[in-house]
Amino acid sequence: PGNSFAMFGIGRAWGQIRNTIAYNELNVKIVLTHAGLTVGPDGASHQALEDIALMNVIPNMVIMTPCDGPETRDIILAAVRHNGPVYVRLGRSKVPTIDGKGKFQIGKSYILREGKDISIIACGIMVRQALEAAEILAAENKSARVVNMHTIKPVDKEMIINCARETKGIVVCEEHMITGGLAGAVGEVLLEEGPVRMERIGVKNRFGQSGSPPELIKEYNLTAEDIVKACRTLLTKTT
Repeated sequence: PGNSFAMFGIGRAWGQIRNTIAYNELNVKIVLTHAGLTVGPDGASHQALEDIALMNVIPNMVIMTPCDGPETRDIILAAVRHNGPVYVRLGRSKVPTIDGKGKFQIGKSYILREGKDISIIACGIMVRQALEAAEILAAENKSARVVNMHTIKPVDKEMIINCARETKGIVVCEEHMITGGLAGAVGEVLLEEGPVRMERIGVKNRFGQSGSPPELIKEYNLTAEDIVKACRTLLTKTT
């Protein structure tokens, strides 16, 4: 057993994870912390913004990221019960507990808020931002569905397809590069199953930097208001 930042636990050990753990389908659980932007003053060298992408391309790997403390417990217990390699992505900053989550199951996301105009699919700390965005949109008479997609791999294809069919578009939110992470997984499903407009909220081809979590969320356009702007843009395109 050991512990590490996601940046180093994956960045320095990716070859061993691929060749020793995943290739042999070993029952190993990789739980790493300080993923994403909000790791405080440590800066770019310690901020893992590419970790999901690196793990997503490895066969046999399950990837999960919780939105709060109780879901962290659910994910750890599910990872222990799962027979095979698992990557659990944890952050550093404190987050509020989110109510309304359903019974946890690997690969099965759940709707935290119903909506008929647009779907916001989020993971990790971005779930809270998505819920706040839905509140702002409600004041504008726009109905947003909020989905907590805690499992990036295997991704919940059924939920994504339902969102595409039942709302006018999808906004995907993640504290990760916009390539190779949750947005990529959602986009691949939409490419195969049918066209629908999609916007991405995430880090856009930039390294991280030092700062407090609120400062970094604002600097990298990951706030609830940024999600609202993306929803407005998407809805304008679909009307």
